[in-house]
Amino acid sequence: MVEKKEVKAVTARARAIRTSPRKLNLVAQSIRGLAVSKALSELAFSNRRVAGDVKKVLMSAIANAENNHNLDVDRLFVAEAYVGKAMVMKRFHPMAKGRAGKILKAFSNLTIVVREQEEKV
Repeated sequence: MVEKKEVKAVTARARAIRTSPRKLNLVAQSIRGLAVSKALSELAFSNRRVAGDVKKVLMSAIANAENNHNLDVDRLFVAEAYVGKAMVMKRFHPMAKGRAGKILKAFSNLTIVVREQEEKV
C-alpha cells in the first residue's frame, strides 16, 4: 500500500495595506497559480506601487513553508491569493461656500497561500 503524503497549505497575511482592495486584487490576480519563482519575478518587474507589499507577503509565505513545515521551496506554487476589505479612514477636504468634500482612504487585507506541487507520475 502506498501512503499518500498530505499536501500542506502555508499562509502569510498582511493587514491594513494602504490601498483599495480593487487595486490590490489586480496584483494578487497576476500571481495566482504561478510557481513562486515566477511570481517573485512578476512582482519585481510590476509597475504597481503595491507590488512591493505583495512581494513581502509572498516572501514571508515562502519562509514559513521552508522553516515551519520543511517544504521544498523549488516545488512551491501560489495556490491562493485573495484580498479583503479593511478599515476606511474618512477625511474631509474643504470646498467652496463652506462645504466639505468627503475623502475615503481605503485599506486592504491580503492573504497568500502556498502549497507544494504533487509529483507527476
